[in-house]
Amino acid sequence: MEKCAWTAVDRATVFDFCDGYISYLNAGKTERLCVTITEEMAKNAGFVPLDTVDNLTAGMKVYQVNRAKNIVLAVIGKEPITAGVNLVAAHIDSPRVDLKPNPLYEDSGMAMVKTHYYGGIKKYQWTAIPLSLIGVVVRADGSVVDINIGEEATDPVFTITDLLPHLAVEQMSKKMTEAFTGEDLNALIGSLPSDDDKDKYKDNILTLIREKYGFEEEDFISAELELVPTFPARSLGLDSSMIGAYGQDDRVCAYTALAGILELTNPTRTAVCFLADKEEIGSVGNTGMKSRFFENFLAHLASKCGGYTDLTLREILTNSMCLSADVTAGMDPNYKSVCEPLNSAYMGGGLAICKYTGARGKSSTSDANAEFVAKVRGIFNQNNITWQICELGKVDQGGGGTVAQYIANLDVDTLDVGVPLLSMHAPFEVASKVDVYMAYLGYKAFYLA
Repeated sequence: MEKCAWTAVDRATVFDFCDGYISYLNAGKTERLCVTITEEMAKNAGFVPLDTVDNLTAGMKVYQVNRAKNIVLAVIGKEPITAGVNLVAAHIDSPRVDLKPNPLYEDSGMAMVKTHYYGGIKKYQWTAIPLSLIGVVVRADGSVVDINIGEEATDPVFTITDLLPHLAVEQMSKKMTEAFTGEDLNALIGSLPSDDDKDKYKDNILTLIREKYGFEEEDFISAELELVPTFPARSLGLDSSMIGAYGQDDRVCAYTALAGILELTNPTRTAVCFLADKEEIGSVGNTGMKSRFFENFLAHLASKCGGYTDLTLREILTNSMCLSADVTAGMDPNYKSVCEPLNSAYMGGGLAICKYTGARGKSSTSDANAEFVAKVRGIFNQNNITWQICELGKVDQGGGGTVAQYIANLDVDTLDVGVPLLSMHAPFEVASKVDVYMAYLGYKAFYLA
């Protein structure tokens, strides 16, 4: 490890900043909740909905929400918008376990729900832990019921059961990829019977749902209900130097990108913070990075900054630059064999720059050009940001992607810059507080470049 970011900061300042981040994690365990809390923070910082403004001038702060699941914020710069924007793009969805459209059944004297996992998970990590049920149910008449069960200390929780070791000889002899299947991840939600003769355990749950939440079994079809870890984000280690929490991929970068833009007043170039949904399943759909929402937002900015044409939008994109703000793998002392020491990110080593992600022969990556890497490196050096260069593990070991390639495809100079994590995609991920703080400083410096 060449650099130690702790030597360049006031530790009390770092800890104070991360207290706010921990609160954000605990309040935003789903992408919808993240949008809600982000919008509230934006309003408190003086941002207004874009559709309430007719003309935009330097210093104005606007935001737009897309279908309650992704949000974009902008601070208008002194330069014409055709000079391009400084964009930091992160995602607010995280691996989880979703309820199926027809989830509820009973078996062996218990009420159960069927699930479909979301994103890349190790299935065994999601068994035998407390889970909260969070999301929305949309009734046939279009009315919405918000569901949040498990987060309060007095709430019941849910769980996906595991097999006791005494009877797990066959299970433990299988490969890890075969010992647990997606269809095995059924969650336990009750065991009290009703007075009915048929499906009395399922019927009792449906009765409770009708009485407390006012929806019917068929309404599950138009619901988005997510099972997420119940335990809260916490400081980790005797020295409290780290954070352990669910959802740090990629809410650690979302929060730091958000914190940076909320503090901007009069940037030279227009600054944009884009918090996307659906990254964990390929950035698809109309709330993912592949959708036209980002381009549409820029088109609206252009129209309110003097006029829109298709050529104007293309000019904005070509002149823009972006940090794809996503996490990377931190060097783990328990699993050093999967990393190459000279090109790995280290916990406490500062903000991590990945010129390319992808897998094997750099597939599914944007591979930023050398000139833009140098530009970003210069921004960080000029602002005393502690940073490190890295790859996502050894060549041919595996790999992964981010939103970078989709933004780069729009002709935007794009580079992956984020926070190293341990136990990425697990229900309890680990980040260093000083790396979190460096991300905030780095993204803020980039907005102002």
